Parts: sequence; C-alpha cells; structure tokens
Amino acid sequence: MERVRCFIAIDIEDPDVVQNILRVQQALSSLKPQLKLVEKENIHLTLRFLGEIPSTLVRDVIDALRTIEFSPFKITLYGIGAFPKLSRPNVIWIGVEEGVEELKELAYKVNMVLRKLGFPPPDKPFSPHITIARVKRRPDISTLMNIANTYMNNVYGSILVDNFRLKKSTLTPRGPIYTTLYEKKASV
Repeated sequence: MERVRCFIAIDIEDPDVVQNILRVQQALSSLKPQLKLVEKENIHLTLRFLGEIPSTLVRDVIDALRTIEFSPFKITLYGIGAFPKLSRPNVIWIGVEEGVEELKELAYKVNMVLRKLGFPPPDKPFSPHITIARVKRRPDISTLMNIANTYMNNVYGSILVDNFRLKKSTLTPRGPIYTTLYEKKASV
C-alpha cells in the first residue's frame, strides 16, 4: 500500500517576515555543513506531524480537517532557540511571542479531529516554533551561541493566520519537497 508522508502546517509566506528569517539563516550558514538550513519555500510552523500514512487515509484526514472552525488571528515571531537546548542542538528555531494561546487551541482542535481517525496524541506537548535549521553534526557551540545572542531578542514580524494546510512531504537528496494537499480557511 502506498504511504504518504504528511504534516499539518501554517506556511510563512509574508515576504518581509521570510526576509528577516533568511537573515538569521545567513548568519547560521557559517556553520555549514554541520547545519541543514530549511529552504525559503519550506518555512512553516507545524501544527501536527502525521508521518507516513496510508494514501487511503488522506481523504479521511482532509474530511476531518474540514470540520475545524477557527477565527483568523495574528502571531508575532520572536527570538531564537534550539531543541533540546542551544548547548546540545538538534533543531534551531524561531519562536512565537504573540498568538501562542491561539496556536495551541488550533493544534488542540487538529489533534481532536485526528484522534477520531485513530491517530494517537502527540508524543510531546505542542510548542509553537518555526524550524530554520536541522543539525547534521554537532556545530561549533560558541559560534552558535554568539549567533543566538545576536538574534535572541529580534522580532521577525507578524503574520495573520487565516488558514492552515495539509502538506505532503517528498524526501529527496536535495531536501524535502512540500505539496499542499488541502487548505482550510478560517471562518470570518
């Protein structure tokens, strides 16, 4: 049976916000090849990663997502950090300042409709962030800390969240290619 790698996300498409994120990535590029930067067109905030699901389940996921009601809200992107922590990074991210509660509520709604389809709850509590780099090999931590200190209190801009998307992720040697399978618009 064919499987599809999927996730549910809010794409970051505002050109000014993307430009601000790219500035941070430019600073992080000094740590290549230890880091893999997220491609400009792939910058997003994940609400829920589904993993490899049977292609027959995609339609059910779309039908479930259709039932979600939410109003548009604003988020402000702020700061920089890493999971699990800057001194031992696996993922480098930009955080969310304004709109955290609304994002948590939206992620909760997504998880509730997916639960009805048999998806287990997520392993970890939802922590809104935008992944901007993945660590392939341990980078020079003092350089990473200097970059983090430079961008720690930066505001990258605000965006209006008025939709979310079910995305298909096709892994390639050059990086993932994301395709939108469904877009849910906010209720006005």
